Amino acid sequence: MTVGYHHWGNRLIPEYACKREHVQRVQPVCQMIRGGALDAAVGELLIDALAPLSLETTLAIQSEVEAREAEADRLRRQHVERARHEAEVAQHRFLRVHPDNRLVADALEAEWNARLRDMAEAQATYERQRADAQQALDDEQRAAILDLATDVPRLWRDPRTPDRERKRLARLLLEDVTLLKTDHVTAHVRFKGGATRTLRLPLPVPIGLLRKTDPAIVAEIDQLLEDHTDAEIGAILAERDVHTGGGVAFARLRVREVRLAYKLRSRYERLRARGYLTPEEMAQILHVGPQTVKFWRRRGVLKGEAGDDRGNYLYSPHQRMPRRYAHKFGRAKNRAALM
Repeated sequence: MTVGYHHWGNRLIPEYACKREHVQRVQPVCQMIRGGALDAAVGELLIDALAPLSLETTLAIQSEVEAREAEADRLRRQHVERARHEAEVAQHRFLRVHPDNRLVADALEAEWNARLRDMAEAQATYERQRADAQQALDDEQRAAILDLATDVPRLWRDPRTPDRERKRLARLLLEDVTLLKTDHVTAHVRFKGGATRTLRLPLPVPIGLLRKTDPAIVAEIDQLLEDHTDAEIGAILAERDVHTGGGVAFARLRVREVRLAYKLRSRYERLRARGYLTPEEMAQILHVGPQTVKFWRRRGVLKGEAGDDRGNYLYSPHQRMPRRYAHKFGRAKNRAALM
């Protein structure tokens, strides 16, 4: 199977596809499996497999360090024993010399003192080196050894770790993974060395369902359409930090997409269903031109409801021309008739 990647928000999602027959014989793709959940399951399997391995490696390293330190301590002790033995031999020689032979006695005494100084220096060096080695083993090396058991899981789960590093680690441990898609996904995982494990996962949720907008949000948009246009609804939802099924913040076009996808009536259609009139229809009732109706709306003489975001307004059929405008309009009509 080949692997491809696509972006889902800020994440890179793998997709595994069997395309041999498609490439060689122009046949349909055998199977395609989205790998987000699959990769996560294999990753947890690797961490579970690495935990005992890390502990075993930790113990082996610790045993090796302790063995080497024991060997170094043995060699240092041997050096101290040789110095002590030479000091004892020098003492024995001095004690055996005749007291009347002062020249020989002085020379042997000087050699004895020298050997005693060598023994003291060797003993002090041994104690100092042993203390330093024991301190390093207890603190630095033991801390580093214990970190081995947690470094790999922490590195794997760290979101800052690039996917390519996880893939490299997986290649070091895995021989191959065989996928079979039926009513669920079966993954046969083979480790280096021949050990195998089998994972069974539910089928991934179709991408259409993942991107599907929450029904509660659809219902809220349906309700808001009674009093607002697409742009106004987009601003309201954006202020509430509401996102689409694809994780995108709402705006006018997103609201329009949801409205069309779920066949929701537009604000314009809802107003028309309530009996609201177009400027032309309102103009016929008031016996004026459509432009006059629009002018009166801008002046606040008539109240119009925005039917969309393109500046199309609808008017309640229950509105009438204000008395002062009707009086002026009536006198102007009479003058035009007399002329």
